Amino acid sequence: MLSGLPVLGSGLGHRAELAEAIETHGDRIDWLEIITEHYLFAPPDERRRLRELAGRFPIVPHGVELSIGSEREVDPAYVEALAVLVAEIDAPWFSDHLCFTKTDKIALGLLAPLARTREVARAVAVKAQRVQEAVGRPFLLENITYYVDLATPLTEAQFIAEVMEHCDCGLLLDVANLHINAANHGFDPLGFLDTIPVERVVQVHLAGGVQGAEMAIDSHGAPVPEPVWDLLGELLARTCTVRATLIERDQNMPGDFAELLAEVDRARAALAAPADPAACGPEAAPQAAPRAAAVGSR
Repeated sequence: MLSGLPVLGSGLGHRAELAEAIETHGDRIDWLEIITEHYLFAPPDERRRLRELAGRFPIVPHGVELSIGSEREVDPAYVEALAVLVAEIDAPWFSDHLCFTKTDKIALGLLAPLARTREVARAVAVKAQRVQEAVGRPFLLENITYYVDLATPLTEAQFIAEVMEHCDCGLLLDVANLHINAANHGFDPLGFLDTIPVERVVQVHLAGGVQGAEMAIDSHGAPVPEPVWDLLGELLARTCTVRATLIERDQNMPGDFAELLAEVDRARAALAAPADPAACGPEAAPQAAPRAAAVGSR
């Protein structure tokens, strides 16, 4: 299902605070990512405005409440509504987090890490495959940040690889999360890239965080730092399957929108750089001009 996906290029997370600037500078932004839950059960007027926006930009829904890692099955009403939303805006794929956000009794209000065992990985893979088939578009799973690392049989990278082994979903690799986790828990981020199936990475998130008293925090409230840009370069040197990069900013919005546009431009340049043929698998499609590919695919 991942072969032949369009190259969207360099995008930006759509937030209310940025909506006017995005409209003004739409020619500088290749695509947009929305938070799924902001629109899943939205009133008709909001869905109409979303469809209008989808007429200008390719749009990808990014969820935070699917809770693919919960012990119970995924809520069928949520998946049904998700399928309608994805079809309505003709999204090339959709994504959510490799985590759980609820139990049978409570909603946690956070992205909680999973017990990293082969059994859990395989159970998650089965559910992810079912969701992908129900929605009818490729489903990407994203690595999260975690601040407590419990003793588990598998490393995070091994766990992700095990999930991917048992489904044909894709990966949304958040290289900012990778950088933060590596710094907080003392592992080598390049070793992480050595372990995961990088040929399944379709999309990349880029963001900035803050350095707390004891650990780095994923705040989405600062410019993308140089180590995160470096990890993007490392990833793109290893695979040419990446179809889209996205700048995430959720707080501390810059006073000058040009700062975000400069990051969008930098990510686009990285994605458009000539790929090493040795990094391209047999099913990887050639890199196309991002904006042309995004518009032409709709």
